[in-house]
Amino acid sequence: MPLIEITNLSKIYKTGSIEVKALDDVSLCIDKGEFVAIIGPSGSGKSTLMNILGCLDGQTKGDYYLNQTKVSTLNDNQLAEIRNVEIGFIFQGFNLLHAFNAIENVELPLIYRGVPTQERHRMSLKALQLVGLEDRMLHKPSELSGGQQQRVAIARAFVGNPNVLLADEPTGNLDSQSGKEVLRHITDLNQSGVTVILITHDSNIASKANRIIRIEDGKIQ
Repeated sequence: MPLIEITNLSKIYKTGSIEVKALDDVSLCIDKGEFVAIIGPSGSGKSTLMNILGCLDGQTKGDYYLNQTKVSTLNDNQLAEIRNVEIGFIFQGFNLLHAFNAIENVELPLIYRGVPTQERHRMSLKALQLVGLEDRMLHKPSELSGGQQQRVAIARAFVGNPNVLLADEPTGNLDSQSGKEVLRHITDLNQSGVTVILITHDSNIASKANRIIRIEDGKIQ
């Protein structure tokens, strides 16, 4: 069975009498351990698709199964649990809390999960070591470069051993060297068994994936 299966999925936004189909009858399967890039121009529907795959938003029509669970049947608490346990997120804007230092930012998902303090600290330090930032763990985001901030975000995304890593334009705010480092860490995670879904408009970045899915005007091409 696929890890992710969506069938005839549509997302329609209504503004007064106007309907906009952000996604139009999309069907897609992703197996455990795959590295998939979803590519398309701005406004194509790829971020809408990621929000649905990440259980951040719901579809208007169609079905979405994650690990054989029908996502639309879950309540808010169950969806929050899936976002915290099953899925790791990496965003273009890093989404770090600026009042917290690096290790405190990495610890956040574990706090919500109720992991005891010492274990939480150990897991977060290990995650920072894997992205080469253990020596910056007490630095706040303002004291880190863009590439370092994104590496903290990667450590936070995988600290809880999620099954799926969703990365939305993860190199979009980075210089080319930092972008290459971030992609290397994402590739390493995939090779360790994590399913990676990478959203990008850049075909060079998409070429790092094992499979490329092009989306345009809300449809898979």
